[in-house]
Amino acid sequence: MVTGLHFMMEKKKKKLRNNSINYSDLKDCHLSIQLSLDGFSFCILKIDTNEVFVLEHFSFQNKSPNPEKHLENVTQLFETEELLQQRYGSVNITHVNNLSTLVPKALFDPENLKQYIKHSSKIYKNDYIVFDPIENHDIMNVYVPFVNINNFFLDRFGGFEYKHSSTILIENLLNTYKFSERPHVFANVLENNLEIVVIAHNKLLLYNSFAYATKEDFIYYVLFVAEQLQLNPEKFELILSGFIEKESAIYKIAYTYIRNVSLLENRFRCTFDSTINENDKRQHFTLLNQY
Repeated sequence: MVTGLHFMMEKKKKKLRNNSINYSDLKDCHLSIQLSLDGFSFCILKIDTNEVFVLEHFSFQNKSPNPEKHLENVTQLFETEELLQQRYGSVNITHVNNLSTLVPKALFDPENLKQYIKHSSKIYKNDYIVFDPIENHDIMNVYVPFVNINNFFLDRFGGFEYKHSSTILIENLLNTYKFSERPHVFANVLENNLEIVVIAHNKLLLYNSFAYATKEDFIYYVLFVAEQLQLNPEKFELILSGFIEKESAIYKIAYTYIRNVSLLENRFRCTFDSTINENDKRQHFTLLNQY
């Protein structure tokens, strides 16, 4: 298993990793992919044993590509990464972007998708808009997927399922913390983006995403959300996931301003290869909860 590789480093480890995998067995495995403008992650799960034995992440050098460049980044990765050239028993894709909005199910009409999302995201006339139901919580997530990348995946894999990453994040957090009475603020830290989820009394109070660059940006957004929801930093619990560790500057500044700070406890239905550690799991929470 290889994890945490930068795109330009991948070739150095590839031959070593390939020697340990039987490619003929992958048709009985499940492939999960998570895609953003600045990166690409995937994991492979053995369906019969329910074990994740490959987990990889690649960073794209161009952090804000246009759709053509984005597709070029993905195409180049597929051309150099042999594991992505195989056939799998099933495939899931999640899209990470800020082109999404939540709508209560009682107010939802599938004929009005563009009306819902235009108030929170910049969209264009020909954008393809879809939605995910957030199961058991009467919420619909309306979003714009990377259509050109979906078409590329369709050519590569045939059929596959896809969702917005925030659907998986919100759904899992609501299901895990449904019996908690005290407010919980969750911050999922990505490479250039921060997702904040607030849950109390089995209800979603807020989901939003923010572009950030510094630890000061991070704490500003967390405290701003707390202020808007009238949450006392002395009383709510801040739970961190994504690309963060206790030794990181973000964790330390959070602990400076908020009394109760912790890392998300990893609770997965699958098992893992021994080389996948707890930080790897926390970084790829939504990817690993796709299946």
